[in-house]
Amino acid sequence: MALEKILQVTGKGVYVPGSDIDTDRIIPARFMKCVTFDGLGEYLFYDVRFNEDGSEKPHPLNDPKFKEASILLSGVNFGCGSSREHAPQALYRYGIRAVIAQSFAEIFFGNCTTLGVPCVAATAEDIEALAKAIEADPATEIKVDVENGRVFFGDGQQFPVHIPDTAREALISAKWDPIGELLEGAPEVEATASQLAYLQG
Repeated sequence: MALEKILQVTGKGVYVPGSDIDTDRIIPARFMKCVTFDGLGEYLFYDVRFNEDGSEKPHPLNDPKFKEASILLSGVNFGCGSSREHAPQALYRYGIRAVIAQSFAEIFFGNCTTLGVPCVAATAEDIEALAKAIEADPATEIKVDVENGRVFFGDGQQFPVHIPDTAREALISAKWDPIGELLEGAPEVEATASQLAYLQG
């Protein structure tokens, strides 16, 4: 199956403020004992969202008005810490389809890109303006224009965002998942292998 070209992501937003939000906060290590990534979404930000007895703490993701959010806003160095792939997987399984932050940890950024989740960088001022807009009206539609490097929201408001050219090109040309590309090219791989004498026994 061909990968999807990710030219833009549209959805509602949720602001999770803070700098240096690491992968252990995004998905605590004890929830990584899984065979597949299915179900990780329910443990997203678990320790800052829930008490030991399972009751909810005050947190943006526990606020009913942001329950439909698919675009997450945050601060500096989002996704730092360990390189666990489970962190972007937890975001994806929860329903997050794009992240807008001031900056990203490199490995986390790469892992998100290979899931087809664009991570775009914006200034603190622009993120604050967007956060205020969604706080005032959680139904505010946000469009992350990956192709042109801009975010649109509200009544004609917009601001520029940065995404490295390699990631941008991978997303907009549907080449963001190397494993998916390999599987898609399986017939060509098999055809080449069939012509190699040393593989014919």
